[in-house]
Amino acid sequence: MNQPGLYEIAGVEPEGKRNSVTDEKRDLEVESGSISHDKHHDVKHVIAHDNDEAERKREERRARYAKYRPYILTGVALVILGWWISSTVLEATRHRWIVQTFWAWFFILIIAFRFIPNSVVTRPVEAVWQPLISGPFFAISYRARLAMGWLALLGIVFGSAFGFPLPEGTGYGDRAISVFGLFVFTCGFWLSSKHRSQVPWPTVIVGLFMQQAIALFVLKTDAGFKIFLWVAQLAADFLDQAGPAAGFFFDPEVTAKHWFFVNTLGAIIFFIAFVQMLYYLGVMQWLIKQFAWFFFKTMNVSGAEAVVAAASPWIGQGESACLVRPFVDLMTESEIHLSMTSGFSTIAGSVFAAYVGMGVPGQNLVTSSVMSIPASIAISKLRIPETEEPITRGQVIIDQGAEDKHGRPANALHAFSKGALFGLIVAGQILCNVLTVLALVYVIDGLLTWVGKGFGIHHLTLDLIFGYLFYPITFLIGVPRNELLRVARLLATKLVANEFVAYQALKDQDALNPFSERGYTIASYGLCGFANLALGRRMTELVRPSTRLELGRARSGIFGAGLQLPRRRSYFPIHPPRSSSSRLSLNTDAHTLTHPPTQVRLESKSASYPRSLRREEKLSPASHRAP
Repeated sequence: MNQPGLYEIAGVEPEGKRNSVTDEKRDLEVESGSISHDKHHDVKHVIAHDNDEAERKREERRARYAKYRPYILTGVALVILGWWISSTVLEATRHRWIVQTFWAWFFILIIAFRFIPNSVVTRPVEAVWQPLISGPFFAISYRARLAMGWLALLGIVFGSAFGFPLPEGTGYGDRAISVFGLFVFTCGFWLSSKHRSQVPWPTVIVGLFMQQAIALFVLKTDAGFKIFLWVAQLAADFLDQAGPAAGFFFDPEVTAKHWFFVNTLGAIIFFIAFVQMLYYLGVMQWLIKQFAWFFFKTMNVSGAEAVVAAASPWIGQGESACLVRPFVDLMTESEIHLSMTSGFSTIAGSVFAAYVGMGVPGQNLVTSSVMSIPASIAISKLRIPETEEPITRGQVIIDQGAEDKHGRPANALHAFSKGALFGLIVAGQILCNVLTVLALVYVIDGLLTWVGKGFGIHHLTLDLIFGYLFYPITFLIGVPRNELLRVARLLATKLVANEFVAYQALKDQDALNPFSERGYTIASYGLCGFANLALGRRMTELVRPSTRLELGRARSGIFGAGLQLPRRRSYFPIHPPRSSSSRLSLNTDAHTLTHPPTQVRLESKSASYPRSLRREEKLSPASHRAP
């Protein structure tokens, strides 16, 4: 699918735009007499006829599908039901019945609700919700509701900090520091707010509560940790299927070395191509809309804000803004601030494989991405409250604007092919960005070292300078005392270079001088995000010039919020259980979900999966790890 703005973000003109430019050139040639008016008219007539014919055939296919859709969907549902019954009965696949049941009935219900009106479910729920919960709650005064919300938020924060047993080697003082840091930076965001008297406190409280609740579920409960670990492992194994494909072009020994150029960039190209195919089929729009509806209802934000915030962790900042492209020019200052903050504070699915391939725990990245959605909404509304009336208030709309007929994919495979081309552009952009930023940092470090020697300072570098500036931050997020400077320098590396360089430095340092479990987990969470000095221009290409000026004035605040949100994810004074007893993976040979033999999948990729996955086989389900 030709997503408006994506090719412009990558610095390449989309196909439709190239066609429009060609038409303009042809018109100029006609005016100058280079080609005859009759010939020009014939060419345009043929093009218009072809477009009309293609559109007519497309409408015929749609009408044919609409006619037979009930029979097709019923057949698909029966096949899924038969698969579920068979896989549950067969001894070879009975052990994975939970996952099979979840996915089978998930798709069956989706098909069922194509024919069953939503009111069948919503009306009984509303009949109970309104008189028993919603009505009595909103009958209470606004101040009383705020007080209840603050008490609930403080209860979950302090309960998480001091309500669980201490892991070995830590004390309540470490947790108290993390809680103190949480309040320090929240107060800092409020003090820097543009309209402190108009802060929507219910939205802020709900967002912070949801972030803490997600952290508590994932990092403390065994079930939550297993679920997110399974999702991370499944995603990593899915993206790893690009490895055998790369083996077609390279020697198996080359792909086994897990080089960034071969394995990581190949996975990025595959992921983007797959996502473009899902866009063509409408799957991505449906999934993002469900996420957006949830945050739209629970946090009282506009439809455009909900869509962008829900999409940013999965497809990235620029791409998520393209989902509401017609409304970007009409966004209020608060909406633009939230859209960019959500993009800065998280990663995109296209680089998930890159980070996992560099040794970052996949479950940390997935958890961080999910936690960033409510947190980015809360912090953004704390800094820039809404003072205007958003045009998408009260509705969730995904609209990418009018697509050029010349650039519209003909079918799913065409969309997959075009996505692969765009993935190649993005992979090349990442490669060039990392290479040039590294070279620039090395040049500046060399100059600083040369100047520093004149003052008797050896090894004076950018990450050392900014590392000392980040020293108080690393203290407040609860990093162990003996690792404060090391983690601070990693955060500085992310700021002056990017997260690729920072994660590579984390991997190298951990190999030479291993971090503590707490220090490593905090660092892996803190580095997760796009907030660095090299980025920040993507969304400016989608807005009108007057909005760009307004955006430029607010960018420093947006950047600060996006930079601190990953740190907030590191504050939580709780520790995740480590268990691999029920981990599932995607078997490369069979391409099916299976229980892998112990250590087969993980140890074979020990270069890609660090401590959080490699060490789990040695731990019992009751053991714990401190973040």
